[in-house]
Amino acid sequence: MLDLIIRGGQVVTPMGVGDWDVAVQGERIVAVAAAGAMGDEAGRIIDASGKVVVPGGIEPHAHISAPIMGHGNLTTAPPPEVSRAALFGGTTTLMDFAIQYPGIDIPQAIAERTGVWQGNSYADYAHHLMMLGQIPENILGSLHEFVEDGFASVKIFTTNIRPPTTAGEPRMVGTGHLHDLMTEIQRLSAMLLVHAEDDDMVQHMYQKLTREERTEWFNMSEVHSAESEDVSFTRTLRVAEWTGSPIYFVHVSAQQGVRNIAEARANGRPIYGETLHNYCCFNEENYKEENGMKYHTYPSLKSEADRKMLWDGIINGGLQTMATDEYCTSWETKISGRTISDTTGGHNGAEARMGITYSEGVSKQGMPLQRFVDVTSANAARIMGLWPRKGVLAPGSDADICVIDPGIKKTLTMDDFHISDYSIWEGTDVEGWPTMTILRGKVVVEDGNFYGTLGDGRFQRRKLDPAVADRPVV
Repeated sequence: MLDLIIRGGQVVTPMGVGDWDVAVQGERIVAVAAAGAMGDEAGRIIDASGKVVVPGGIEPHAHISAPIMGHGNLTTAPPPEVSRAALFGGTTTLMDFAIQYPGIDIPQAIAERTGVWQGNSYADYAHHLMMLGQIPENILGSLHEFVEDGFASVKIFTTNIRPPTTAGEPRMVGTGHLHDLMTEIQRLSAMLLVHAEDDDMVQHMYQKLTREERTEWFNMSEVHSAESEDVSFTRTLRVAEWTGSPIYFVHVSAQQGVRNIAEARANGRPIYGETLHNYCCFNEENYKEENGMKYHTYPSLKSEADRKMLWDGIINGGLQTMATDEYCTSWETKISGRTISDTTGGHNGAEARMGITYSEGVSKQGMPLQRFVDVTSANAARIMGLWPRKGVLAPGSDADICVIDPGIKKTLTMDDFHISDYSIWEGTDVEGWPTMTILRGKVVVEDGNFYGTLGDGRFQRRKLDPAVADRPVV
């Protein structure tokens, strides 16, 4: 007898959208079949009539229990809080960062993350490696061991983000070190994540606006500008052309980045890009609101034209994933920075990601359901080495499932969120919202009730399909 059948919903698969049954045995999907074909012999039959059934979401970019720049030993929200909220929002897998910085090697970075996460997550999880500053030869030489052990992706920065007085640990990886890392990434068929801004331009603008006494936070888009992103994308892509390395550009915020990615992909290169749902829904004018720094994520919000271009990329294929750069703090911490130099980035976005993307993309702009699945789950699974275990409703895949009710029409209040004491989405009118989440066959959220158990979440080892690192597969 089957453990679970989901029946009556519009089921979204790579083969199309249909009124199919999804059959679950244990932790896996065992069949996606014609309605009624699986019979009624199951421990539970879920009636999903009128609803949309999609793979559980994959959040590819989150900073969980991470140091908050400029706030001493304060950290962002920990795994129990973020994973619980993510499940309420239909996301079943979270990816954060094991940080290797000068004086810390990769095993120490992984051990730190293991200590933070193991037994402390309601959702499944994985870690990218993050390398800060200059990359020593011995660290680079050991990278293959960890890629082979299931850590298939590495993130770097081309900027220190903030001025030296508030930046903390140096982050920027110089072009020479970037070349050497790319060479190794290409050899290992791993994925390189890049936060791309030109540091010379960023630091110049911090100094210039300080001289001009224009340091209020709402000038942030002049510091972290579209031009800076464009220059860094271009330079990074040129080094990747020499080395053959794949690149996944995180938080693309401007139309120039979308165009740079499209040009590289048109030439058959393995280049991918994500944007953030706050970049798609707000622009630099929102900074001018009272406490408008609440919208800020580094690099920055850009113009209305950029915002529209990001949506076009998500809907029509110019960008591959919708992420959040989750960086959850309290309201007090979020609004404590009032200048371009000390504004805290990020927000509590993982819970809202699936619902906002569905409401704004599918309901309001007509994004096809298969494309919705691509940008919220399937593409991240492919690019990051989780496919086909995650990101697809298919026999043999984990039974990670999100059920969305497109009939929900409401204005979001804080009662709709389960983390922190604020949300930039409070007051947003939505059309469609997740109502059920299933993690590896277990119903963990249903109609506003939570049934998960701390420790349900498991670490996910990953290996890239070599094709993903060779050409633009998604």
